[in-house]
Amino acid sequence: MALTIALVVTLWVAYLIYKKYKPQPVLVIGGFLLMYVAVVMGYGKIVAPKASTGAVLFDTFQFMSMTLSSRAAKLGLNIMCVGAFAKYMDSIGASRALVRMTIKPLLKLKSPYLVLALSWVLGLCIGLCINSASGLAMLLMVTVFPILLGLGVSRLAATAAVASTLCFDWSPSDTGTILSAETAGVDPVLYWTNYQVPIVIVSFFVVGTLFYFSQKYLDARAGHVVKPVDLAAEEKSDDPRDHAPAIYALLPVVPLALILAFSPLWITWIKINIINAMMIGLAVGMIAEFIRTRDLKQVCAGVQAFFDGMGLQMANVVTLIVAGQVFAQGLMSMGVIDTLIKSSQSAGFSPMLMMIVMVAIIAVSSIVMGSGNAPFFAFAALTPAVAAASGIAPVLFLLPMHFAASIARTCSPITAVIVVSSGMGNVSPFDLVKRTFIPMTGAMIVNVAMTFFYYYRG
Repeated sequence: MALTIALVVTLWVAYLIYKKYKPQPVLVIGGFLLMYVAVVMGYGKIVAPKASTGAVLFDTFQFMSMTLSSRAAKLGLNIMCVGAFAKYMDSIGASRALVRMTIKPLLKLKSPYLVLALSWVLGLCIGLCINSASGLAMLLMVTVFPILLGLGVSRLAATAAVASTLCFDWSPSDTGTILSAETAGVDPVLYWTNYQVPIVIVSFFVVGTLFYFSQKYLDARAGHVVKPVDLAAEEKSDDPRDHAPAIYALLPVVPLALILAFSPLWITWIKINIINAMMIGLAVGMIAEFIRTRDLKQVCAGVQAFFDGMGLQMANVVTLIVAGQVFAQGLMSMGVIDTLIKSSQSAGFSPMLMMIVMVAIIAVSSIVMGSGNAPFFAFAALTPAVAAASGIAPVLFLLPMHFAASIARTCSPITAVIVVSSGMGNVSPFDLVKRTFIPMTGAMIVNVAMTFFYYYRG
């Protein structure tokens, strides 16, 4: 019964969003409805007793308030700072300087979609140091995204490549990786080298190729004309942003350089988070502007672009993430995941078929809930028992489930990385997931196929 109600509400929400209703209120209404039904029918609670207002009617608003507080203070502030930094870089012409510096050698390849595919591979490699999909996407939207646009690919294609860069949570320091290894009884480093790395290496070629052909085809079908930036025209432009000094090309890269430098990859005794990196980048930009203009009043006035960018991200991006979490909580309150697990366990499937079913459940849950961690963490603790009953090693369940969660997350229009990327790229999140679907389908096939390889190899 609970699963049926959850499905009906989910389809209703999807229909309204398809009909161009504003997604934030629709997701909140759907989430509230599921929470109330869960309480009335005895499926679950909205919030923990300690956090309750004492009235069920108001507990939904309590959950929304708690979510907004936590998201605005953590992920939300990251999003606002990165979006603000990107707007400031554009306002002083630094983004355009970066494009001018990098565009000349890249144009010699005469293949913008090859650069797009290689950008995805590069982003996935950087993801070893930056475990946050949305955090990595935000940094790449400041640096890689304008370069891809300058080469002539569409905004949707460029955004899709950036948003998908961490479709595999494969870093040894990733919480999902650590949890999978510990649950499977495998050393985290060996889990990474023996199981995760081979899958990702194969995906480099498969998914990269799919990005090349799918984005090229979809751009052509949409009528997009590949037109690289005209550097000669920019030189004649009256827009002051087109005449920023060449040295300004280094400014957008400052935050990424700081985060990579002060990471487990290099300098470990100094810690720099995304917010710190953006603030330092802003300060460096202000110093550069003062040296160029010698006008402190103008420099201070220019910083308003930073604060305008923060407000824009809060209004469009953070609110959508909060709304998505409210809807996800509604599904959790209905006990949807527990119901799916019990149904799968009682079906009596073969080991590999059971694995495929678990992967499918994880994938669907990630898309609907807009989160990879939530459904995977819920399933992970039960996996050893399921694996024992199926007669196979727990790692062969946990590995594809973990990757399925992060891959499917990239196909959800309400997940943080998609919302953040679409907001910064000025494209619809629903149009964006249409662009990520084909490459991510390839990634999922590689994920399952490699698990079969591990199984039959013994």
